[in-house]
Amino acid sequence: MKRIINRKLLFRSVSAIAIALLLTGIAGCNGLSRNPLNLSETVKPSGAVFVSKQAPVMVSMLVNPNRFEALDGELKLSKLKTSLLANTGLEYKKDVQPWLGSEITLAVTTDDIDRDAINGKQPGYLMSVKTKDAAKSREFIELLFSKRVLAGTSLVVEQYKGVKLISDTPQTASIKKPLAATVVGDNFVLFANDAKILREAVNNVQAPGLSLTSLDKYQQLIKQLGSKTQAVTFLNLPAVAKWQGLKLSSPLSYDAQLISLTKKSPGLLAETSLLANSPLPAAELSEKIAALSYIPATCGFAIAGKHLSNLDNSNLALLWQQTATAISGGSEEGIASQITQPLTNLQKRWGINLKEDIFSWVKGEYAIALLPNTDKTPDWVFVAENSTTPADISHLDEIAARNGLTVSQINLNEQKISAWTQLTTTGNKASNFNIQAKVLGAHTPKDNYEIFTNSIETMDLVLNNKNNLFNDNRSFQKSIAAIPQPNQGYVFIDWTKSQNLIESQLPILKFIEIVGKPFFDRLQSFTISSYDNSDLLKAGIMFLFNE
Repeated sequence: MKRIINRKLLFRSVSAIAIALLLTGIAGCNGLSRNPLNLSETVKPSGAVFVSKQAPVMVSMLVNPNRFEALDGELKLSKLKTSLLANTGLEYKKDVQPWLGSEITLAVTTDDIDRDAINGKQPGYLMSVKTKDAAKSREFIELLFSKRVLAGTSLVVEQYKGVKLISDTPQTASIKKPLAATVVGDNFVLFANDAKILREAVNNVQAPGLSLTSLDKYQQLIKQLGSKTQAVTFLNLPAVAKWQGLKLSSPLSYDAQLISLTKKSPGLLAETSLLANSPLPAAELSEKIAALSYIPATCGFAIAGKHLSNLDNSNLALLWQQTATAISGGSEEGIASQITQPLTNLQKRWGINLKEDIFSWVKGEYAIALLPNTDKTPDWVFVAENSTTPADISHLDEIAARNGLTVSQINLNEQKISAWTQLTTTGNKASNFNIQAKVLGAHTPKDNYEIFTNSIETMDLVLNNKNNLFNDNRSFQKSIAAIPQPNQGYVFIDWTKSQNLIESQLPILKFIEIVGKPFFDRLQSFTISSYDNSDLLKAGIMFLFNE
């Protein structure tokens, strides 16, 4: 029975596919970043002409695959070697590398090859490989299938519309999966898991209107690619839903998604563009978030933007939710709940509902940051532009007082601070009682902002800091220089300082770190931002790596 799901669950399914493909591409291109790249002549995947416009997903690597040999961790096109060369005695460097060109495109072309649900679903897979030597490519195909025949397959050779197709069917346990292949013209070698997929690929390239390149939404998204794009993933969202066996309970908000990877010195920019089915609401974009000037440069995690009251419904939140749900397996929490977890842990002590009593009145700029601490719980800073009335601030003091906290006014370097303290006594005799005050929070106005912290020490650091995130953190400066402006704000994560915190919120990251060890070993920081463009939701993640 087909599952009936909502759009969020489809987004998770798509996200899982996209994030997996993205991490694979990033890991590969991370290794490439140390060496000159052999970029394809065009950033548009030329192998798309063989892919059906009904295909759910297509992935293209637009760099010479041989460059992956430089990557630690033995990526080295392992899937290609394992699936194609198993039990054949052929060698990658000797038999494949000499003719391998500057692009590999892989696609799921259909959710079921024979379109017969009775015998189960068998997706169709197609791989298009550019060749720089057609003669050597043909020699390889002939040699590959002759070795497979010796290992236990039955061979079929046919001519289809002027193209020679070779396919086989396993007859013994030593060869587990069927294979079909052909060389098209002088530029492409095609591999598939069924000869029918190859025949459809030939049809797609010969008949206008059948291939992915004729699809309007593909053309709209592919225009977003820059001149130095190295990897591309295209997702046809309705087709993805069908492929995954999902029955939607409501129409999709987005029709297609494009994910790209671009080398941007000194890191890598991963961008996503989502094509909306209807015009997107206007987003408030900013050239600069001045609230960041109050965030210490030593912070490990920061988020900044405008209209905190609308954060969970923003496009920046949508990208965060896509990433977090794909990695964690599907949290329903919004971004405000996730990123302010250290703050929400204090709500019971304060008796304050963060969303209703604070976030709801933040209509201007805001910045939230976590600072490394020797304790497991980090220090935090919350900066909000004063787009409210004094009554909103005094209301917080009233709530604190109702919950047994003492509101005290103190001077900190001639700056008046409101501190929320918890008074306790020590000693067992009236004459020996000592009163101790523990600060649970503090706030003060500064210029046009209200600043909140978890301690007086943190407040002192904020008010007297000479190095702030916006002007003095080199990782953040490098990241925002590569991210388009204006935008909706930033989520900045210093991986070296926040790894333990992020892993505690998303435990599965520890497993992903093992799989993507070369990537995470060198990861220094990443910055997320959203920058809308007409009917496209556009966002990006800038990754920086340690040298």
